[in-house]
Amino acid sequence: MLLLQCPRCKKQMKYASRTLILGGKRKECVYCGFSFKVKDNILKKIEA
Repeated sequence: MLLLQCPRCKKQMKYASRTLILGGKRKECVYCGFSFKVKDNILKKIEA
């Protein structure tokens, strides 16, 4: 599980990655609806 940060509103959210390949993965922010690349906005890896 990864901790991501939205580049627009700066809120943090969890992302459960099923694979380690994050090249083309995108996530929509649950707070503001902005869609961003997962790979560029990882804060840290957390234990689930």
